Amino acid sequence: MIKLERLSHKPVLGPKKEDYWQRSAVFNAAAIYYRGLIHLLYRATDLPPHEKYGPYISRIGYAVSTDGINFYRFDKPVMEAVCDQERRGIEDPRIVRIDDTFYMTYTGFGNRFEGDYRIMIARSRNLITWERIGVALDEPNKDATLFPQKIKGRYVMFHRRYPNMWLAFSEDLVNWTDHVELVKIRPNTWESSRVGVAGPPIEHKYGYIVIYHAADHKNVYRLGILLLDKKDPTKILSRQSEPILEPELDWEVNGYIPNVVFSCGHVRLGDDLLVYYGGADTVIGVAKLDLKNVKFD
Repeated sequence: MIKLERLSHKPVLGPKKEDYWQRSAVFNAAAIYYRGLIHLLYRATDLPPHEKYGPYISRIGYAVSTDGINFYRFDKPVMEAVCDQERRGIEDPRIVRIDDTFYMTYTGFGNRFEGDYRIMIARSRNLITWERIGVALDEPNKDATLFPQKIKGRYVMFHRRYPNMWLAFSEDLVNWTDHVELVKIRPNTWESSRVGVAGPPIEHKYGYIVIYHAADHKNVYRLGILLLDKKDPTKILSRQSEPILEPELDWEVNGYIPNVVFSCGHVRLGDDLLVYYGGADTVIGVAKLDLKNVKFD
């Protein structure tokens, strides 16, 4: 059975009280390895990320590390709202690098009416300065990531039409077609309520490894794993029945949103995959997967 191994029993990144924009919560980080460094682009909030605490705003911060555990971070956000669709914040980024360009998918939360959240895409050459491409799907939708390369000349994107995971395809990152409902909830299990992708799919000799999150009807979030066909990502080759990570440590169980492990990114260092995850929507932890020992039934 595939399981993640925590690299630290303490969070690797948490709120920074002296910075108003990240004083309450730091979580759900995109991660990428580039030029010998591990880069995190993380979600941060000024108030606890739940409406009962008030109108929190989500921004994107930047942190960098040589070892994956000790991070240096900027004291100002690298992304914050520039339009009405983002007026309440930029949430849950995922990042891939295709050719010489970084692409970020994220949720733009407007909160102007019920269901006012959209998948949005931005691009960058340096991970610091971002140019908006715009809304990808004009519908209530979230949990999106691009595949790390084009397949048959088209971009491929996971997204979630509640409660399941879908794929869509595009030639220009603007018009998305051929939507396929792919990963469905499983009743009476740890993934009975909703499922959504974690970080970008990982190319492997067996196919594309996909880490995803799932919630049950008690709103406990865990991480799962599955394998897609490399030539045809609409085919699931294997899906593990048990989670690879679940809330166990105090800061994963107790926080602003209790009992949550939620990942938006990972980095590959040789055969090691470092998976960064939000703990209870409050802090960031890291766990490892040894890819050379990954075996699917």
